[in-house]
Formats: sequence, C-alpha cells, structure tokens
Amino acid sequence: MEFLAEYGLFLAKTVTAIVGFGILVAIITGASQKNRQGGDKGQLEINPLNDQYDDISESMSMALLDPAAQKAEAKKLRKAQKKKDKLQRKNTQSEPTDKKRVFVIKFNGNVSASAVTNMREEVTAILTQATANDEVVVKLESSGGMVHSYGLASSQLDRLRKQNIPITICVDKVAASGGYMMACVGDKILAAPFAVIGSIGVVAQLPNFHRLLKKNDVDFELLTAGEHKRTLTIFGENTDQGREKFIEDLQDTHQLFKSYVAERRPQIDIDKVATGEVWFGSRALDLALVDELMTSDEYLTHCAKQSKVYEINYVQKKKLPQRLGIAAEESADRLLVKWWGRLTNSSNIYK
Repeated sequence: MEFLAEYGLFLAKTVTAIVGFGILVAIITGASQKNRQGGDKGQLEINPLNDQYDDISESMSMALLDPAAQKAEAKKLRKAQKKKDKLQRKNTQSEPTDKKRVFVIKFNGNVSASAVTNMREEVTAILTQATANDEVVVKLESSGGMVHSYGLASSQLDRLRKQNIPITICVDKVAASGGYMMACVGDKILAAPFAVIGSIGVVAQLPNFHRLLKKNDVDFELLTAGEHKRTLTIFGENTDQGREKFIEDLQDTHQLFKSYVAERRPQIDIDKVATGEVWFGSRALDLALVDELMTSDEYLTHCAKQSKVYEINYVQKKKLPQRLGIAAEESADRLLVKWWGRLTNSSNIYK
C-alpha cells in the first residue's frame, strides 16, 4: 500500500509537470501566432517637451514653499491650468502655422548602427510635417562602427538636409569615427566640454590561424574567382600582394570619409584633423570640429522658451530572439571597449 501511495504521488507530480509544460507551450505558440498576424510594425511616440519642462518648474516652485502656502498655491495653479486649457482649446484653430517647431530624435549607436532602423521611421515622420522654418535636433552618441552602416545612418539625416530643414547635432558624450560622420551632416554641432569628438580614420584588424593549422597538419583551401575577391584571410596564408590591396582599400575608404566631412564642414582643415585622433569638446571647438560648447539639456530648455519642442521616438516591439541578439551585441560592444581600453592603458580609447 505504501508503494502504491508513493507511486500515485509520483504520477500526480508527473501529470502536473506535463500539464504545466503544455500550458506554457500553448501560451508561447499563441503569442507567436499573434506576432505573426500583427507583424512587427512599431508605433510613433510624440512627447511634447514644453509640458514636461513646465511640470518640472511647477513641481520645484511647490516644493520650495512652506506647507501652508503649498495648499493655496496648488489651488491657484489648478485655476490657472483650467483657464489655460480653455484658452488653448479656443485658440487651437487660430494659432499661427508658421510658429517654429523643434523635433528631437535620439541616436545611440553601436558597431552595426542598428538604431538606424528606428531613426529612418522618425525621419520619415518628421518629413511629413516639418518645413524650413522648423528644426531637427539629434541627440547623438556613438563611437562608430561599420562603414556601410554609418553611411546609411548619415544618409538618413541627409534626407532632412535636402529638404532645407535645419539640423542641430548635440553630443553629450561621444561622436567619433562613424558617429562624427553622422554629426557633420548637421548645420550646427554642439558638444559638451569633455565629449569625445573626431577619429576621422579607418581601422581593420583580423587574426590569422594559418601557422596554427599548419602546425597541426590541417589544410585550408580558399577558392575564388576574381583577382581581388579575397585579400586577407583568417585561415589561409596571407601574401604581401593581399596586404597591399587591403591597405589600398582602407586608404580609399579613408579618402571617401575625408571628402564627406570636408564637403559638409568646409571650415575645417581636413588634413589636420583626419589623422584618426580624437579631441575633447573644448579642443574640438578650436579645430572647428564643433560650433559651440553646450549640453543637449541646455540647448533644449532654451528652445522650449521660444518654440514648440516635440520628442519623436519610434518604438518597435521585438521578439525574444531579437532582444537576446541585441543584448549580446551590446555586451560585445562593452567588452570590446573595455578590452581596447586596457590594451592601450588610456582613457582615450578611440584613438
């Protein structure tokens, strides 16, 4: 009887586990079907920053009053808000359409410039409404990455420039290499005093395991059609001819980079700054790499006093594999920066 009782308990646990697993599979399958039916289409979020700044100001005013005065002030603010809302509803149709608007977008770059996926949607949305009387502010943070990826990101900003919409680039931390390629599209570049600016250069590196394979009697064959289909390889034996061609390609890419920057910022001495070096904001100002020393917060609060400021953000829901992939890529970026910083034993990690 004791054996039957134990067996019954074991069977009950097993059935419970199977049922639980079945429910979990059903939930995941249902969610997957829902995602496939609804697609991966994101949505545009528009946040009026003027209201946000007004709320901060009112909260500070209230906090600085004594408790007795706070109650009276709160009542006063409620009445003022009702009057303001009523007046706003009345004047909505009569407001001048030529009043300046400032559209704010963010770009936090990684090696593959994956943020361009959302930025292209934000730029498209802005182009449906913005005129030459408006302005686009880009809060840019990037230490660069792949040439073609940042070339596309820069081209997205060029869409605004072609429509004569003023662009202001704000750099609080870093705009280097591909990040600076994007920044130079702006009509005006603002940087914090210690933001990292520059790195107008091209770098490529790869390991070669040919000697290791040869030592262990492992053959590697690489078959190509075309003289320069492959220049350097990871597993094969590299030749001087291949190295020369690879360097030639790097030099050509660097020249294209220099021409791109020089065309958009003719005031700089391109040969002086296109050395791959980086400078802090205050030094970059002396070299005309930036136009003014100012943080994005300072500039946007100034804009809010005389313009309508809207933060534009395209949000796209990502599936679990995509989220895991992005997390892995961000971790790789952080490890690369950390490793390079230790290798150079310098805070100037982009040099």
